[in-house]
Amino acid sequence: MHLQGKISLEKIVEKTAHNLAICFDIEKRGFIREGYWADLVLVNLNDPFKVTPVNIFYKCGWSPFDGETFQASITHTFVSGNLAYQNGKFVTSELGKRLSFTR
Repeated sequence: MHLQGKISLEKIVEKTAHNLAICFDIEKRGFIREGYWADLVLVNLNDPFKVTPVNIFYKCGWSPFDGETFQASITHTFVSGNLAYQNGKFVTSELGKRLSFTR
């Protein structure tokens, strides 16, 4: 949707990160701020990604997106400040932290 000019990257972040943390009162998540846990996904907007059985990481081994080509690809994922995924490979040396809710 962003690459089609329908929604800004800032609005995507607001809807998928900020608003969830606010709505569910999740402590120290949803924003890039000092003292917050870094849960981030880095995306290359210029690298198309085709879903195939080789790159499906679901335990069930299939995806409704099989054969679909997306205009962008995920390069890195950080969970609780730790690198969890990098260029097609999972990093399991550090695990994420449990979410804390204030309500």
